[in-house]
Amino acid sequence: MTIRMLNCFTCNARWPSTLKTGMVCLLIDTNKGLTLVDTGLGLDDYHNPTWMTLMFRIITIVPFNPTEAAFNQIKKMGFDPNDVKNIILTHMHFDHCSGLADFPKARVHVYRGEYHAFTEGRIRQFTEFCLHPRYIAHKPEFVLYDQVDSKWYEFDAIRLPFEPEIYLIPLFGHSRGHCGVAIKTSTGWFFHAADAGAAYDNETPKWLIKLYARSARRGTARFHEITSGSSCLQQPHVS
Repeated sequence: MTIRMLNCFTCNARWPSTLKTGMVCLLIDTNKGLTLVDTGLGLDDYHNPTWMTLMFRIITIVPFNPTEAAFNQIKKMGFDPNDVKNIILTHMHFDHCSGLADFPKARVHVYRGEYHAFTEGRIRQFTEFCLHPRYIAHKPEFVLYDQVDSKWYEFDAIRLPFEPEIYLIPLFGHSRGHCGVAIKTSTGWFFHAADAGAAYDNETPKWLIKLYARSARRGTARFHEITSGSSCLQQPHVS
């Protein structure tokens, strides 16, 4: 089983200028074929950017290079993007789901509360301005989850229908249904903490963690305590 990490949206901070970030997506070999965790910025956003994408080009330094699109990177690896049959979303902000339409045949696995936040059309927290209905205009097949059925370490977990074992780990706060993704490997666990992962590193300013990671920061901090290095934690916006 291979986990491939792709940077699918570079957006470096203007301040502090030392904060260099990208948007890490994962391409995983599973028993259901190639499975993508988050999509990054999609091809359509490069040709016809939404207002949120345009705003990010102002407030951050964005190379805006379509070679970073997951679709193009998967092709460059020698795979057929049509072979991506499943996409797992940590949440549905634009930089995580903009590329859904690039994989129109893929089933989309996401926490039910996140899907409802995306589709109900009501803004309940300012980060929900990052939601745009265009990204699901192609009407993908969604598989929704909300029933905790497992424990991963001491965290509530939702087992996904894949081998190797993959779990959604609810880490609400950054969004209403924000989840991390835990993947079993031959050497331990790979934990993609999504946008809650900023609470775990030593580079993200504390004010930014408080603003964007919110309550999920406690979960990732606790993860570090209980795993004692036996698992790898990955956040998507990394330097």
